[in-house]
Amino acid sequence: MLKKKYIFWDFNGTILDDVKLCHNILNEMLTEANRKTVTLEEYLKIFDFPVKNYYAKVYDLEKTPFEELSKTFISKYQPRSFDESLHDGVLDAMFYFQSLGVKNILLSASEQNNLNEQVKHFGIGHYFEAVLGTDNVHGESKIDVAKAYVKKHKINPKDVVMIGDTLHDAEVAETLGFDVILYTKGHQHQDRLKAYQKINHFFELSRIIIKK
Repeated sequence: MLKKKYIFWDFNGTILDDVKLCHNILNEMLTEANRKTVTLEEYLKIFDFPVKNYYAKVYDLEKTPFEELSKTFISKYQPRSFDESLHDGVLDAMFYFQSLGVKNILLSASEQNNLNEQVKHFGIGHYFEAVLGTDNVHGESKIDVAKAYVKKHKINPKDVVMIGDTLHDAEVAETLGFDVILYTKGHQHQDRLKAYQKINHFFELSRIIIKK
């Protein structure tokens, strides 16, 4: 028996395996600015939402405006993201739950048009009831986007589980009253996720979301 009727999926780091790409671009930008680069381990420990908070850890935002940094990042990231892969097992998981009648909703802090391009490129639009992005490229909170969708469609929060890879996904879930499951191979070090239910592989989802 199904425990949930809706799954809200994060995209970057959860569905799309883009962690190394984002880390590489960050270091390219830091090198261009003559600033100290970071290791992948360090990246996983500092990445945060809103993204502005994360940039503040590696830049002096009084000297280099955040808006400028975010636009530079996206200009480098978006075309190169099409060369990345989806995480192993995520398509099987989305198909499996869809076949059981669960409604998959894509919820991302990415700008809507950029997100639409990625969804189209990877051919995954048919898995989702809705593809929800934001109206800017600054990696701000997606709480309001989710809240508006839940209200419009009169969704009972108890019927929803959020699947993501960051503490912001947990924040979204807690704010809206969803359950949350965090994937450990995304943009934040798994030690930061220890307060929440976690998965290392997507095949683990079925035993959590399906009542035996």
